[in-house]
Amino acid sequence: MNGRTNEHRIALFLDFENLVTNTGISASNFDLQPSLDRLLEKGKVVFRRAYCDWSRFSDAKIGLHRFGVELIDVPPSTRAGKNGADMRLVIDALELCYARESIDTFVIASGDSDFCPLAYKLRENGRTVIGLAVKESTSPLFVNACDEFIYLRTRQRSEKGEKGRHGGASEEAGHGKRGRHGRDAGGKGGKAEADKQAPSGNKGHAKSDVPQIARDVVQNLLARATGPVNPSLIKETIVRKEPDFDESEYGFATFAKLLAALEQEGVLRRIQQGRQWYVVGADADLGHGGDAKESKGKKHGKGRVEEVEEELESYPDPDEDDGL
Repeated sequence: MNGRTNEHRIALFLDFENLVTNTGISASNFDLQPSLDRLLEKGKVVFRRAYCDWSRFSDAKIGLHRFGVELIDVPPSTRAGKNGADMRLVIDALELCYARESIDTFVIASGDSDFCPLAYKLRENGRTVIGLAVKESTSPLFVNACDEFIYLRTRQRSEKGEKGRHGGASEEAGHGKRGRHGRDAGGKGGKAEADKQAPSGNKGHAKSDVPQIARDVVQNLLARATGPVNPSLIKETIVRKEPDFDESEYGFATFAKLLAALEQEGVLRRIQQGRQWYVVGADADLGHGGDAKESKGKKHGKGRVEEVEEELESYPDPDEDDGL
């Protein structure tokens, strides 16, 4: 599309009442910073609006103003009630979609399934849709309607997460997190029991369990691939299948660590070509060149492996290597 660049331009729409009503988050402790940090990793957030009856949530005004969020006041009506803000958000989002071609990503901060038609229409017009909400208050229908879903963490869950995990995101991401594959097996009850049985941080790795969706995607991509596969393609494919997928939900601090676990299982092998890391089948025959590079990567021991994982997590585009 004309006017597009490689950098994503993002519009953020917050259905604020939905985010702070029966979610464990209040207007006074609502913190937009972790969400913005995640979005800024994807591109520029050039449009920020929040909708609700602000006479009810005045405690949140100062915090939102600090992040440059425009507050759209939607007073209650005798009939429309809570849907007044929803309707205004939908109209503004569609208007922006048709008027600003340069904005390619729309973030809908709400867990309400009423926004499914909006998500479908935006995607129909070539926009990427990211959902943002508290997991327990989010409709699975809305999760599936988005390209990607990020879960907000309540204060209690954030504190628990910090105690039991080394370096996770502020959101619970569902980047797909947990979604349709294996959600029953690793649900809230099972995870709570696991947390109780693992009092020390050293037990964290024992809880790491490669999700079946990741294993299936890797195997399918490698089966059809005619050459090495970029790790970013694997992550993008998983997220397309399960928008709220997040490796940290399964005990992996980074996606690179999840790939390392799959390599230990014998599902794949990681190799380096130039400055880029790729994934191939465990039994792939790449000749002397590939084997030599792989041996070079392993030769330096554990310290080298950790360095490899950090490089892998950045997923640089091979086509951009010459410009680095």
